[in-house]
Amino acid sequence: MQKLTGRGAMRSPGAPSHRRETERQFWEQIATGITSEKAAEAVGVSQAVGTRWFRHNGSMPLSILSPISGRYLSFTEREEIGLLSCQGVGVREIARRIGCSASTVSRELTRNAATRSGRLEYRASVAQRKTELVARTAKPSKLMTSPRLRSYVQDRLEGKVRDAEGHDISGPLPAPFIGRNKPHRGDRKWVIGWSPEQISNRLQTDFPDDESMRISHEAIYQALYIQGRGALKRELVSCLRTGRALRVPRARAQAKAWAHVSEDVMISERPAEAEDRALPGHWEGDLIIGLNRSAIGTLVERSSRFTMLVHLPRKEGYGLIPRTKNGPALAGYGAVTMANALKNTVTDMPAFLWQSLTWDRGKELSDRARFTVESGVKVFFADPHSPWQRGTNENTNGLLRQYFPKGTDLSRWSAREIQAVANTLNSRPRKTLGWKTPAEALDAYLKSVQQFSVATTG
Repeated sequence: MQKLTGRGAMRSPGAPSHRRETERQFWEQIATGITSEKAAEAVGVSQAVGTRWFRHNGSMPLSILSPISGRYLSFTEREEIGLLSCQGVGVREIARRIGCSASTVSRELTRNAATRSGRLEYRASVAQRKTELVARTAKPSKLMTSPRLRSYVQDRLEGKVRDAEGHDISGPLPAPFIGRNKPHRGDRKWVIGWSPEQISNRLQTDFPDDESMRISHEAIYQALYIQGRGALKRELVSCLRTGRALRVPRARAQAKAWAHVSEDVMISERPAEAEDRALPGHWEGDLIIGLNRSAIGTLVERSSRFTMLVHLPRKEGYGLIPRTKNGPALAGYGAVTMANALKNTVTDMPAFLWQSLTWDRGKELSDRARFTVESGVKVFFADPHSPWQRGTNENTNGLLRQYFPKGTDLSRWSAREIQAVANTLNSRPRKTLGWKTPAEALDAYLKSVQQFSVATTG
């Protein structure tokens, strides 16, 4: 092979690889915040391939997102070279047709040709594979070539915790590292645990005159997360504060908590009559959370300040069935349970008193589409970090904390007991209502509606 092409022997390519352009499109999909499985489906590769790309690169695409420079031949140009070469077209004519120099075409036909038959046979797929193999030969990282720097970084990551006298403190016995995130609600190894940014900046203080002891925090992250770099042990990711085995793409981290909130259900889309509180029928809602994942739903009518409390008892098996990822929600305020409880509450009052419901951005109302279809109540969500947009509900939750303090178990109260608390609030005079009670204000509106109905029908 070296005699024919000028290159040393290369390992067998095996199955045809996916084009680099396809992988670039995969990472562009990942950058939008979707999962690796959905990104793989979007670019036309298997989910296993997408997962392998994501894990092998530690969710860090690095330079693969940048487009290939025009000075390199693309796969399409290599296909054109292969077709024209088979037709007997000369090197200079091929170069003229694809718009490059003749020396580039001549070198491509020689160096990247297939040689398994004992002679040079140019195939675009083989040429692309050879080019990618050569391009993957990366420059050794600084941590790999500098043992002193690597030792400094490792010691600040996994160094032992010591007392004031310098004695090692072993700490708890951690679970073995299995390539996943930190153990859920389990002991972690006690280490110095400096962040890569702290390590990078501290080097300038500890070695002010030694320029060889310099490294960026991003280079440390790459050495930890990207397989094949070989500079730092993979297990050291457990020494980071987050303990993540993979980096989380920024768009995914931002969209994860509020994926159920779309533009059409934002508070800006709420009917205008809800703003001036002129007519009852527009509600605000949220949860008050207690000890051991207990909760009570709170609903407040914006005009009359009438309060309704939603009983959310725990499901059968809570505390007995081990918690599993994507398992059943047994705490009492899962998405399906919450939607059903709200639907039952809505049916207790006339339909014209339920025009809209503005909720916090919690996932407990992620089943809002089904709730809207079955109850007829439109649901809207407040903007991020804007509790003032639901000020009536926030004020009411503060009043409720007199009866349901933080840090107490709210599951011990029955539906009858929490209804008694709601009646107490609805019987309390409010300054904003001219010292009327919420119950009196709502009752007055119902009587006016009834009189209007009688007058129009009579």
